[in-house]
Amino acid sequence: MRLQVHAIHFDADSKLLEFIEKKLGKLETFYDRITSGEVYLRLDKSESSKVKNKVLEVKIKVPNAELFVKESGKSFEEATDLALEALKIQIKKYKAKRQEVENKTIKEATTNGSEVAEEIEIEEI
Repeated sequence: MRLQVHAIHFDADSKLLEFIEKKLGKLETFYDRITSGEVYLRLDKSESSKVKNKVLEVKIKVPNAELFVKESGKSFEEATDLALEALKIQIKKYKAKRQEVENKTIKEATTNGSEVAEEIEIEEI
């Protein structure tokens, strides 16, 4: 999976970038047809607290769809872990829907093929 990380209005540490790539790379164990991904790192602009929350947005591109997650936490590592869990759920749902559609298509194709074969046999007799 090709992964692009964008840090908005700050420079991200290389350890943070490696952590994010390592964690999101694990998504390929759930679905191997992930084509690419983009990660956006932001600092929350809320004025009410002195400590700024970290916001992580992830877009994962799969065939015919795009999965998106936005999580926030006290650190980017915490937000990454939350986003990873949410993406696992989304990928599993997406994969189940794709398999359901493929199974339905295969079932329809085999049903239509057997009807044609029966019609041919009847005409020959």
